[in-house]
Amino acid sequence: MLDLFTIFSKGGIVLWCFQSTSQIFAPSVNALIRSVILQERTGNHTFEYDSLRLQYKLDNEFELVFVVAYQKILQLSYVDKFLNDIHLEFRDRFKNELENSKWFYNFEFQNNYEQVLAMAEQWARTQAKIPKQMRTFDESQKSKKTVASMIERKDDKDNKKQVWKWGSSLLGKRKKGVNTNKDDQMKIQEAPKQDLSHNQTNHNGEINEEVLIANRMKLAQKMNNQKKKVDKQKGQKPEKAGKKPRVWELGGTIKDLAALERTKDKPEESGDYVAADKTLVGQMKGGIRDIVVESDSEDESDEEMENSKPQVQKKTNSMFSMFKSLVGNKSLKREDMAPVLEKLKDHLISKNVAAEIAQKLCDSVGVKLEGKVLGTFDSVANTVKATLTDALVQILSPKRRVDILRDAMEAKKNSRPYVMTFCGVNGVGKSTNLAKICFWLIENNFRVLIAACDTFRAGAVEQLRTHMRHLNALHPSEKHGNQTMVQLYEKGYGKDAAGIAMEAIRFAKDSKIDVVLVDTAGRMQDNEPLMRALTKLIKVNEPDLVLFVGEALVGNEAVDQLVKFNQALADHSQSNNPHIIDGIVLTKFDTIDDKVGAAISMTYITGQPIVFIGTGQTYTDLKSLNAKVVVHALMK
Repeated sequence: MLDLFTIFSKGGIVLWCFQSTSQIFAPSVNALIRSVILQERTGNHTFEYDSLRLQYKLDNEFELVFVVAYQKILQLSYVDKFLNDIHLEFRDRFKNELENSKWFYNFEFQNNYEQVLAMAEQWARTQAKIPKQMRTFDESQKSKKTVASMIERKDDKDNKKQVWKWGSSLLGKRKKGVNTNKDDQMKIQEAPKQDLSHNQTNHNGEINEEVLIANRMKLAQKMNNQKKKVDKQKGQKPEKAGKKPRVWELGGTIKDLAALERTKDKPEESGDYVAADKTLVGQMKGGIRDIVVESDSEDESDEEMENSKPQVQKKTNSMFSMFKSLVGNKSLKREDMAPVLEKLKDHLISKNVAAEIAQKLCDSVGVKLEGKVLGTFDSVANTVKATLTDALVQILSPKRRVDILRDAMEAKKNSRPYVMTFCGVNGVGKSTNLAKICFWLIENNFRVLIAACDTFRAGAVEQLRTHMRHLNALHPSEKHGNQTMVQLYEKGYGKDAAGIAMEAIRFAKDSKIDVVLVDTAGRMQDNEPLMRALTKLIKVNEPDLVLFVGEALVGNEAVDQLVKFNQALADHSQSNNPHIIDGIVLTKFDTIDDKVGAAISMTYITGQPIVFIGTGQTYTDLKSLNAKVVVHALMK
C-alpha cells in the first residue's frame, strides 16, 4: 500500500529507504523539502505532489525526517500511527549511533519496518470492524444532572426557604418604593456565609440554588447603590466647556502653506503639460534601494548595547517576561511551548498578520522545536522567539530573484519587448505604482510603452496620459536621440482589454520599445466575469511578469484576495500549467508604522517574492523589501 518510506537527516543524508514500486520519488521528496521544510510550513503533516500524498514526521532531537508516500486516491487511516511507531522503533534501536552521529552506519532495519507496518495495518483493520457505539443514557451528562437534581436534604430545604423568604421580602419593599434597612441587608449578607461555607456546591460541582439567589440579591443591592450615585451626579451641573478649535492629527500650520500650494504649477498657455520638478532625475539609476536601510545599523547598535550591559534588566512588562523562569537542560514538549506560542500568535495578529497565517506559523514552530534539547541557559521563550524570527526571515526571503533590469536587457537582445502586467482589486494604487516603476525604468535608459487596458474606470486613460506627459517632461527627448521615453497606447473605453494589450505588444515590437507595462482594471476577487477577462488577457498575451498590487493595510483580506486571484487564474486558463501571480507590489507601506504583517500573509500564501514597495506619493517613493528590517518591526 505504501509506495515509499524513507528516513533522512536534515543535512540531506539518507539513512534508510524502502521503495515498493519503480516510480522515481526524488522530485516529490525534493518538492517536500523545498516547499514545506525549508519554507517553514511544517504545521500540516501532509503534502501533495502530482498523484502522491506525502506524510512526514520530524525528529528535532536527532534532526531526522521520516517520510511516507502513497497514492492520494487511497484513504489509509493507519499512516499516522505507523509513523509514530516506526519513529520510536528506529530511535530505540539506533539511539547510540544517532547520538554519536554515525550517519554512514549500515542501518539494518528491514525486518523492523515490515513488522511495524504489519501491526499498523492489522490495527487499521481491527478499528474498521469495530462499529462505533453510541453512549447510553446512563453514561451521558444529562442523566447525572437529572439524578442529582432529585436528591434533597433537610438542611437544603430549610436554607432554601429562609433565603427565598428574605429575598422576596426585600424585592417586595423595593417594588413598593420602601428603602431597605441595614438589618435586612445584613441578613442577606450573613445568610449565605452561614449556610454555604461548607455546602456551596452540589454533587456535580454546580452552585446551589440558594447561592444563586444570594448573588442576585447582592447584584440588585449594588445596582441600587450605583443608581443613587448617578442621581447625585445628575444634580450637580457640570461646568460649561468653551468652544475649542479642532486639532487634526496630521494637520499642518500656515507655515506649510508654501510647500502645499500647487497653483503655481499651472500649465502655461503655450504648453500642454505641467512643469516638471527636475530634481527627481538621476535618483533611481540601478537597482531599487532597500526600505529603511538605516534600521540595520540601529539593530546592530541595539545588540551591542545589550551585550555590553548585561547587568541591565529588561522591563517586566515585556511580552516574554512571564516565561523567563522556564529554563533547564531538557527536551521541549508541546505543553511547555503552548503559552509562548499563544502569546506569539496574538502578537502577530496585532501586527496585521492574518489569523490563519499566524496560527500556521506558530504550529510550524511548535513542530520544529518539539523534542529539541535546550541548553542549561536557554529559556523556552527565547528559543521559540528566535525560531519564529528565523522562520519569518526565511519566508520573506525570495526563493527566486526577480531581476527586472536583467530580464528586460535579455529580452532586448532577443528583439522583443519585456511585458509586465499589473492586476489587483480596486483602489490599491495600480496606476500610480505603474508610473513609479516606469520612472525607474526610464532612469535606466529603457523606452517604455504603457498599455491602457483599464477600459472600465472613468478617467483611467487620462490618468495614465498625465503620468506620461510628466515623465517625458522629466526626461526630454533631446537627451535620448529625439526618442520619446514613454508612450501611451490606448483605444478608449469599453473595448476588449486582451485585444488592446496584444496590439500594444505588437506596436512595441515594431517600434523597438524595450518594456510594455499593461495596466488592467481593478476587480474584486469574487467578480467572475472580470476574473475571466483578466485570465484571457494573461493567457493570450503571455506576459513575462504578472504582478499583484496589494495594500499593506489589509489583514485577513490579503489571504482571501491572493488565494482567489490565483485560483481564478488557474481555473479559467484551462491549461495544465497556468500562469499565476509571479510577484507582489505592496503599496501604502508608509501608512502602517510597524504593522507590517500583510507582507508575511501575502508571501506565505503565494510563495512569491515582494518585488516592490510603495512608500509615498512621488516617483522616487519605490523601494525593495528588506526581510530583516520587516521582521524586526514585526517582532518588536
